[in-house]
Amino acid sequence: MTTKTAFASLVLALLAGAASAQQAPTSPVAVQDKTQSSPRLNPGASRADKLSNQMVHDLRLNGYQAAKVRAINADKVAKMAAIQRKNAGNAQAIDEQCNGVCKERDKEFQDFLSTDQYSTYYSARSTYNKLGRDYAASASTILLTDAVQNPAPSRANDATVGPAVPKPANRPAGNLGRNAR
Repeated sequence: MTTKTAFASLVLALLAGAASAQQAPTSPVAVQDKTQSSPRLNPGASRADKLSNQMVHDLRLNGYQAAKVRAINADKVAKMAAIQRKNAGNAQAIDEQCNGVCKERDKEFQDFLSTDQYSTYYSARSTYNKLGRDYAASASTILLTDAVQNPAPSRANDATVGPAVPKPANRPAGNLGRNAR
């Protein structure tokens, strides 16, 4: 083998290897990130995200401030959800304790928001609180969380869990309808 042929063989081998490395197989199925919680199973996170997104937009926050707002809202929404689960049916206790959590949030926001941003936030607090309450009500946060954590049926109507009603025996295949031929 001459040096020219050996060199050509080497170049072709390198090009073939590079071409096969560039054509990595792509998967047509989207892979779900199992480390992230599902919004359906964690509606509190969805509530915090919605509230944070609104605040980031309204207050024109930079990246650092947006990250802080998201972390604080996630923490406070989780606390409020726990308060709502603990005091279900006692609206006065829920309101008092949730107002305390909102005051904590106010103090934390004051530490990193500019004076103008905090003034805008403070004047719109009732709007943000209403947004959070409305989202919680529409998403049925408490009921969904309770249903996921305690899947047992309610005993209020003496419901029992049993096998499903069996399907009728095989139907004849010839009766598919007027247009089936």
